[in-house]
Amino acid sequence: MPRLFGTDGVRGLANGELTAALALGLAQASAAVLTHGHHADARRASGRPRPRAVLARDPRVSGEFLGAAVAAGLASAGVDVLDAGVIPTPAAAFLVADVDADFGVMISASHNPAPDNGIKFFATGGRKLPDEVEDRIEAAMHDQSAPTPTGGDVGRITRFADAEDRYVVHLLGTLPHRLDGLHVVLDCANGAAAGVSPEVFVNAGARVTLIGADPDGMNINDGVGSTHIDNLARAVLEHGADVGIAHDGDADRCLAVDAAGNAIDGDQIMAILALSLQERGQLADDTLVATVMSNLGLKRAMADAGITVLETGVGDRYVLEKMNEGGYSLGGEQSGHIIFNDYATTGDGVLTGLHLVAEMARTGKTLQELASCMTVFPQVLLNVKGVDRHGLHDQGVQDAVAAAAEALGDTGRVLLRPSGTEPVVRVMVEAASQEDAQRVADELADVVRDRLTIDRAA
Repeated sequence: MPRLFGTDGVRGLANGELTAALALGLAQASAAVLTHGHHADARRASGRPRPRAVLARDPRVSGEFLGAAVAAGLASAGVDVLDAGVIPTPAAAFLVADVDADFGVMISASHNPAPDNGIKFFATGGRKLPDEVEDRIEAAMHDQSAPTPTGGDVGRITRFADAEDRYVVHLLGTLPHRLDGLHVVLDCANGAAAGVSPEVFVNAGARVTLIGADPDGMNINDGVGSTHIDNLARAVLEHGADVGIAHDGDADRCLAVDAAGNAIDGDQIMAILALSLQERGQLADDTLVATVMSNLGLKRAMADAGITVLETGVGDRYVLEKMNEGGYSLGGEQSGHIIFNDYATTGDGVLTGLHLVAEMARTGKTLQELASCMTVFPQVLLNVKGVDRHGLHDQGVQDAVAAAAEALGDTGRVLLRPSGTEPVVRVMVEAASQEDAQRVADELADVVRDRLTIDRAA
């Protein structure tokens, strides 16, 4: 059977693959796996009789029945549930640590359309689960031997009344500078940030104009948010704002738009924030953690500033692992998942947006001026379908990649990587011009098709 957990929890069509029964079973299994160990011993020593979990969701309509199923599963397994309602994913992670819960559950499908949903878990301290713990939860779903509590041992479900307030206070407490005098357009993707993000930016001193801040359960990510940034650019120009900030459905990522309507991606945001932290003596080991997909321009800009860039595979979980291994303070992805290890255990779009605008306020510079610290190399990404994704060691492919890299020299970069799940090879080329990047990418894609097409191999 295929693995139930994907790269970010369990996802699927709500009431299709992702049923109430599956959500209940996952909750019971997570209780069996995540309520043991040193934290459980400390809980018992403190006199707290039952484990405790934080439960949260984004505003998708399906989150209501899935949340009810998860709460029922947890309580039936003897776990007290603090139901935080609709809040961002990073808020749920923060609250797990803030109230010293045993674990947390977030119901969201992030930037996916409204019919989809997902369930992901946070361990003690609000950290994402390693693969082997997810595998244990999956195995526990098939174990019927665990005793079920009765009487006073069943869990209680209570409303986490001050969840949002705790998160807002936390975010404001991280700010290096107030945002007074700056006009910010916020695009909340009709998602989980619609309540929190405007409140935080207003309390930080910004003048705020909102779009995508009217969730109805079905309009999440629908033409709004970080996957539709053109709407934000139009709003910034229309309102004459200083900056636009876009979240995705669960607000764990942030992209931006400058006053001229130019999109500012995660690489540029990381460059700005890394330089700011370095200047203030807060960039651990003068090191930034990024993925192999980050633009060559980011590495160039960081090298010029004496900042080391450590590369990981694609996915914020790999960025987090590298950051935690070395105690690094900043990392992230081009997509806008930015992680501040001093303040958060996962990507936080509201936190990132706040700190980006705070840097504008601190320096008195426009976002366009700040983003000029990095030259973005044109980047072309092609998906070559119907090929053997395990065949990248093929000598003909290797020779073509080496020749392309040699031809580009230090003015470009070539990266071929397999899809994790499909017969697809992704070809990424960066070059000094869009034309060169497109030409080299097309040539490499042709080689991959010629050498690795599955039908020919057969």
